[in-house]
Amino acid sequence: MSAPELAVTERGRVLVLEMNRPEARNAMSLQMAHEIADALDLLDTRPDLSVGVITGANGTFCAGMDLKGFARGERPVVEGRGFAGLVQRPPRKPLIAAVEGYALAGGFEIVLACDLIVASREARFGLPEVKRGLTAAAGGLLRLQRRIPYHLAMNLVLTGRMWPATEAAAVHLVNDLAEPGEALDAALALADEIAGNAPLALAASKQVLVRSQDWSLEEMFERQHEFVQPVRESADAREGAQAFVDKRAPRWTGT
Repeated sequence: MSAPELAVTERGRVLVLEMNRPEARNAMSLQMAHEIADALDLLDTRPDLSVGVITGANGTFCAGMDLKGFARGERPVVEGRGFAGLVQRPPRKPLIAAVEGYALAGGFEIVLACDLIVASREARFGLPEVKRGLTAAAGGLLRLQRRIPYHLAMNLVLTGRMWPATEAAAVHLVNDLAEPGEALDAALALADEIAGNAPLALAASKQVLVRSQDWSLEEMFERQHEFVQPVRESADAREGAQAFVDKRAPRWTGT
């Protein structure tokens, strides 16, 4: 058995995923993609977990696909979840990217698949695939223009240039900037704030925000019903109301 390439730890209601291939700048391998997929399944199925945080070891987020593996014919894709076991089907629950150093190519596409982004002021993003005769096919071309202005997205894709996190924050792609070395701590503080809320409500709210982008005005209220109605009928909804009446902190069960 190969040594794990993803370190997974629990911190209260927060699940932390640390990509751990520092010798390759955490480039994505097939093994690590499967380990990420397994960790996200754990996040989604455990009612006592509310939020995920994904980061990289040794001061780098992820340099993208492992090109040595690609040269051997290996593609770090998990069926049904896509590249990195993540980009095609992110988890139902909120996922935060904590970025130090470089998030390039597939690494940036992992970031774009997350719901919130915390980055070091010295972090760098980029989609340099065109410089390697490739395209950003793991969600970069699909998601980037939905996150930032069209012409900026086109510039980044066609030039393949490095993009400082400070510039990304200026157009609100990055939620919070941290001092170098402190991105994970800042992401965990944000995750703890989110995890204080009802887990079913968090997951349902995320799903409506993500899925409703192409719903028509005529159908959007009906289509959100399948996500929000189970929350209204949940034990957590009753607990939230009772905690308000009792003037105490709610005790969420995720049911």
